[in-house]
Amino acid sequence: MADLRRAYGAGPGHLLLLLGCFTVTGWVALRLAGEPTAGRMLLWFVGAAVAHDLVLFPAYAAADRLLGRAGRSLRNHVRVPALGSALLFLVYLPGVLGLGDGTYAAATGLAPEPLLGRWLALSAGFFAGSALLYAARRPWRR
Repeated sequence: MADLRRAYGAGPGHLLLLLGCFTVTGWVALRLAGEPTAGRMLLWFVGAAVAHDLVLFPAYAAADRLLGRAGRSLRNHVRVPALGSALLFLVYLPGVLGLGDGTYAAATGLAPEPLLGRWLALSAGFFAGSALLYAARRPWRR
């Protein structure tokens, strides 16, 4: 066991998990190989990775560093609603930005116009709830 850890750099659980991830990735690649839209999906994936690594990561790392100066508790009360809001935005991106109106309407039978307002309301609710929780916990910290 010690020889494996020294040679590999981690324990056997890590190696098994990594092999499982590569297996799932290979299975997905084989499933997509026959898809006519595989090239577009690959282009979108690479574009998303580049946009995240070159634009988004430095932006939210800098914002997180600035929040770190305000204190650990405040940082977490901003991180959680921001993450929830960002994930909802990512999931409903075309509808929130008003793109793909025909596709959304054809798939659901609903108009996509209220998605922006709903996303903004949910995001405001996340931040308001977090602010209330922060304010309620603040007197107990002293």
